[in-house]
Amino acid sequence: MNASPLHLFGQQLLQFANIDATKKDKAFANRFIEHLDTIENLFDEIYSGHPQRNDAFDALLNALIYQYKSRPKNFLKKDEDKAKKGNWFLSNEITGMSLYVDRFAGDINGLKNKLDYFNELGVNFLHLMPVFESPAGESDGGYAVSDFRKVDARFGTNEDLNALIKEMNASNMYLMLDIVLNHTSHHHEWAKKAKAGDPYYQDFFYFFENRDLPNQFDQTMPEIFPESSPGSFTYIPECNKWVMTVFHNYQWDLNYRNPNVFVAMLDNVLHYGNLGVDILRIDAPAFIWKQLGTSCQNLPEAHTLLRLIKQCALVTSPGMALLGEAIVAPKEIIKYFGTDKYVANECDVAYNATQMALQWDALATGDTRVMLAAQHEILQKPYGCTWISYTRCHDDIGLGYDDYMIERAGFNPYHHRTYLKNYFAGWHEGSVAAGALFSVNPKTNDARISGTLASLCGLEKAKDWNSESEIENALRKIILMQAQSMFMGGIPMLFNGDELAYTNDYSYLEDAGKSYDNRWMHRPIMHWDKNENRNIAGSFESRIFKETKKLIATRKALPILSDLKNVIWMTPHNIHVAGFVRTLDNKKIYCLFNYKNTASFITWYAFKEHGERPSKLKNHWTGETCPVGNDNEYFVLSGYSFAILEAVD
Repeated sequence: MNASPLHLFGQQLLQFANIDATKKDKAFANRFIEHLDTIENLFDEIYSGHPQRNDAFDALLNALIYQYKSRPKNFLKKDEDKAKKGNWFLSNEITGMSLYVDRFAGDINGLKNKLDYFNELGVNFLHLMPVFESPAGESDGGYAVSDFRKVDARFGTNEDLNALIKEMNASNMYLMLDIVLNHTSHHHEWAKKAKAGDPYYQDFFYFFENRDLPNQFDQTMPEIFPESSPGSFTYIPECNKWVMTVFHNYQWDLNYRNPNVFVAMLDNVLHYGNLGVDILRIDAPAFIWKQLGTSCQNLPEAHTLLRLIKQCALVTSPGMALLGEAIVAPKEIIKYFGTDKYVANECDVAYNATQMALQWDALATGDTRVMLAAQHEILQKPYGCTWISYTRCHDDIGLGYDDYMIERAGFNPYHHRTYLKNYFAGWHEGSVAAGALFSVNPKTNDARISGTLASLCGLEKAKDWNSESEIENALRKIILMQAQSMFMGGIPMLFNGDELAYTNDYSYLEDAGKSYDNRWMHRPIMHWDKNENRNIAGSFESRIFKETKKLIATRKALPILSDLKNVIWMTPHNIHVAGFVRTLDNKKIYCLFNYKNTASFITWYAFKEHGERPSKLKNHWTGETCPVGNDNEYFVLSGYSFAILEAVD
């Protein structure tokens, strides 16, 4: 069969770039040609009518070739090793931790010196919060990037980052870094040139001569930070124009209607692949396409752009997975894994924010019915993709599940959400939580929740009260929450400090650059003298560290807990208990989680609903083995406890 004109053009580009398509570079050349049609089709879905379409498409293909030629040999070898494993990120052997480098260890070199700590805990995957250059006081925690390729001086240098990655690779650790696709800092080179009046770079952003179109956009665009940054546009006096700023006034939204913007940002994506990133966390992908008359979130064109990025990464950095950080409604999040012919071919990983919020719901109410009502949506995740499974992250906790899920559980959605917000803010009578509401919208009464795992579970107040019973409950809740996120399926991601029962850090109130944002209370500064308490028997740090370590080790020992789309939810025989079955070949594990403060009873009948009832069950958490009783007898879970029960002969 004769090659198509596009394939002939691609082969000419490879030849011109001295790509050895028959030997040394054969695998790359094959991928390049294999994905070329799909890349062009996706590109043309967006840019076919753009006057700069041809030049931009040529630039895209040349970027793929250039970045491949720049790829270090050790990462080429790592690509091959990952390919042999298939979807390597589904493995039960991966456990992550998310952290701010400066708050965790001072700088990148300090972090490199703490790698033994992660090995001690069992963590082999690090998500480093943004480390690239962003202006002090206007950084949004590093998400207002002024240089996508320069490590911020407060963390160290590019050489320090490379040395850390080399050390991590030697220790078989995986790395996740962020790329902020939606916007740049107004101190970025592109923004500076735009501000100075350069029309080429003004077209990199959404500039408007007057408020006419911004006013129309504002009619349908929800405010992201209504308290601190109301509205979505900012006046720029230097050029007498308005620019779109969806998040903060110092973060200018990139204009992906311009193909030159896409090519420039794709080049940054592939550059991160060449740094040695294993999973690239695409920040806020729901926002990258703007359309008048819409919410400017989750639009079809955003998915097209993500699919295009995925195809390009498969060519140049095939071992790098993509994470879409879309914290959206349950039905919407599934779309980020791909739909139609792109199922499991868009983002490889997404945050299971729905499940995270549902666990907090169950903890506050002692009732798992809302959690169960949402699972049919979560289970739509396609095979070959995975979740980040977590109890909290650097961001706030949003109650982003649908009202009908609350109604199915028999609750009034408005009253239920109000109760949850009041409970975790510590306002509800009897609440043990010590959190705070974040981004309260006075127009809608919507709000999200801030606080560390330990403080929201009640440890902060229990210590203040010096209540042994409440302290014990809080410690049990911490591990219960972590256990369900560990065994649900996906990559478990701890946030630093939670493994040591850190309570809220209120030092952010003394920093003018952070005091307006109470999310900093759950982004604690690590105190390594305090962390030594993990070696002192009887301390909170020791108990939570050891039990978290045991959770990780238990998961790593059980291949059945790999994310193989093998979760079946059990019929709720007790509203206080969430239960599901994990299966693999002829093996079966029952996972049960009691969200009540006292004992809960599960009929033994529940264990024969999904196949033949086992005769014995081994609890991988306690090490005990128990016989399965009669249907009129019960398995008992003590308050805030869980069981990981494998069927054995």
